[in-house]
Amino acid sequence: MDTKKSFAEMALTRREFLKRGILTGVGLGLGMGGLAGCLGTSDPVASTPTLERVPTSTPRPLHRARFYRPLPDNKVLCQVCFRNCIIKEGRLGFCANMKNVGGQCYSLIHSRPCVLQVDPIGKEPVFHMLPGATIFCTGTASCNYRCKFCQNWEFAQATMWEVINLDASPGEVVSLALAEGCEAVSFTYNDPIVFYDYMFDIAQLAKEKGLRTLFHTNGSLNPEPLFAILEIMDAIVIDLKGFTAKFYQRVCSSELMPVLRALENIKKTDTHLEIVNLIVPTKNDNLDDIRRMCVWIGENLGREVPLHFIRFFPAYKLQRLPPTPVETLERAAEIADNEGLQYVYIGNVPGHERNSTFCPKCGKQVIKRVHFYVLSLNIEGGRCRFCGHEIPGIWA
Repeated sequence: MDTKKSFAEMALTRREFLKRGILTGVGLGLGMGGLAGCLGTSDPVASTPTLERVPTSTPRPLHRARFYRPLPDNKVLCQVCFRNCIIKEGRLGFCANMKNVGGQCYSLIHSRPCVLQVDPIGKEPVFHMLPGATIFCTGTASCNYRCKFCQNWEFAQATMWEVINLDASPGEVVSLALAEGCEAVSFTYNDPIVFYDYMFDIAQLAKEKGLRTLFHTNGSLNPEPLFAILEIMDAIVIDLKGFTAKFYQRVCSSELMPVLRALENIKKTDTHLEIVNLIVPTKNDNLDDIRRMCVWIGENLGREVPLHFIRFFPAYKLQRLPPTPVETLERAAEIADNEGLQYVYIGNVPGHERNSTFCPKCGKQVIKRVHFYVLSLNIEGGRCRFCGHEIPGIWA
């Protein structure tokens, strides 16, 4: 057999490799145990797939982080999220994507996604932005949370050395989004907080090319990087995972207060906001807590903020729990209605009436959906076609 010829025949062009990644979802990875604190110095050399040929171990150039502060003894303080990791020289932060190299903080994950995929915008879920549009989604390895119910744990709860990474610059991601006919770029699947600088560079370039931008996050960004990224984001989806500090601590290994602070800061901007609450049986399904959450949203963010109650299905470390009863979701939605919230949805229940959008003034259906697919649209110029009531959002 001609070995050289065989390898040449197997080689992929840059576009072919990315295209194949889009079609398959490219999210292969191995499970891992929880990470505690900052990581050690012996981070392995990644096997880096290039797009011109089969994977090789050729290292990529490092990208210096935007938000960090040098400390004495060559330490650095990563300032992107609530963890504020103090990282010693040669070590990694909690997310394993940030590294101290010579007293400076670098993002190791920049231009190394493990997921590139085209999705309907409603899958985020974003229901009040360009209904029916497609978005080009980017995700990477790792997260700054350790949610026991993680839906994408194969790569979100893995390090970059445990998944198959692509080699895709910000310019290439934007070019692919345009080639696929997408109207926006999105950052999702894992939490984009852990690839903040990559997200920032893609979004900035996407805006220059006329694309819309949005991202889905747990909301634990510190104020300065949050305000900076919102300058180039049209929309943001926040996972408000529960409404007790105990739930955040025990189930997500995180904190509630940074998320509430972020939501209040988002309200100060003109970035479109939608909120997701995944209801997990026995964990965050207390109706009194849900009521307190709805009251807080109405008083601090406004009654027009779309709120999505999402059905849980067994995943990751909560495999023994049942799916959320639809009745629980409906009771939560009724509580939100009673507290005056105007746009309340039920997700992961295809065909449910609350997949659709109703005008809060005349009560008529202005967007008919099944799951996250739009079947009819009765909004003109951002207003209800039937009564003229203004519907908040970003409309074509």
